[in-house]
Amino acid sequence: MSNKVAVLVSGGGRSLENLASLQSSGELSAELSLVISNKEGAFALERASRLNIPSLVIDPERVLSPEQFSARAFTEISAAGCQLVVLAGFLRYLPIPSGWEGRVLNIHPSLLPAFGGKGYYGDKVHAAVLERGVKYTGCTVHYVDNVYDNGPISIQRMIEVKSDDTVESIGARVFQEEMIALPAAINAHFARQTS
Repeated sequence: MSNKVAVLVSGGGRSLENLASLQSSGELSAELSLVISNKEGAFALERASRLNIPSLVIDPERVLSPEQFSARAFTEISAAGCQLVVLAGFLRYLPIPSGWEGRVLNIHPSLLPAFGGKGYYGDKVHAAVLERGVKYTGCTVHYVDNVYDNGPISIQRMIEVKSDDTVESIGARVFQEEMIALPAAINAHFARQTS
């Protein structure tokens, strides 16, 4: 398969596991070819090892500038022959090099542009949703540009916020939508490339 994907992670790798499962069942029209983390102990690296996906850690000490980190990461991504990069719980600013515009997807746990930008990730997003009292939230898969949580939207999925919701209950339901949205966006990306 030529639709090779690099997945960048900072945490547990639940989205990585979901994508690998869909790849195995033939529902993902892509091959997970490389996992890159910026954190040495990220559980996603254990998942990658178990799933037989090559992985590496870049700059866990955070000594590289964002531009240096990006240059190193995209050198590895290109060497692995990847055509698409997926940020799945990746918590570091990643400048997008020339030639990679429109080839980097991010999954964000809100309906962007609401509750996006620097500092809005994970449970912080869900807490802000509750605090603001919005009636609907969800997830957004978008193409990454050089502004946090900006760039063209590929797919959004929505849930209703219930009166008894907690950060945890919203997070669990939004993640269920993420498990649908992210692979759908990857499939849509590659379908556009072949049409």
